[in-house]
Amino acid sequence: MNIFRLCGDLSHVIAIILLLAKIWKTRSAAGISGKSQVLFTIVYITRYLDVFFTFISWYNTFMKFMFVGTSCTTVYLIFQKFQATYDRNHDTFRIELVLGPCFLLSLIPGFHYAFTILEVCWAFSIYLEAVAIMPQLFMLTKTGAAENITSHYLLFLGLYRAFYIMNWIKRYIDPEHHYDPIAVVAGIIQTILYCDFFYLYVTKVLKGKKIEVLP
Repeated sequence: MNIFRLCGDLSHVIAIILLLAKIWKTRSAAGISGKSQVLFTIVYITRYLDVFFTFISWYNTFMKFMFVGTSCTTVYLIFQKFQATYDRNHDTFRIELVLGPCFLLSLIPGFHYAFTILEVCWAFSIYLEAVAIMPQLFMLTKTGAAENITSHYLLFLGLYRAFYIMNWIKRYIDPEHHYDPIAVVAGIIQTILYCDFFYLYVTKVLKGKKIEVLP
């Protein structure tokens, strides 16, 4: 494991901690897209099915169970424990518009590495993760503003993908020349989705202001 992979994992964990802490501390799911969290839960469950069949390391196994467990917990808090605070009126992104295409794409030869259940599920999770944040960003444009804590969550999610791109670059220039085109292309698409948000974060949040999106 190189430093970029470690920083990516750390950024991902920080994002999850920030989100859960925000929900629990405020006793509210306001400003958080439940649909994005459902998509992320689907991502982790379909990607980490191999945990029951393949052992890589204790670190790897722990991270897989943690991502699945925390994502399920987040969904429970939004739709059950604090459902009265969930903003359904603004969380209106149609997730079938990304679920369907991602699933169909994962079935096409060349867009997965083997036509097996685990490999197709893995490819599906990679494509879905690239766009899973879209309901949250869509909600941001509808509400017109994001609390700083929600902004920090989105920032660290974006950093997670950015560090993973650097991880892939390093692995490619290393003697092993490892290259995973599916993960790289999906990761780049996901990072591009965050570009506008990164700009708003730097110009607003770092100056102590809330992010505001113009209509």
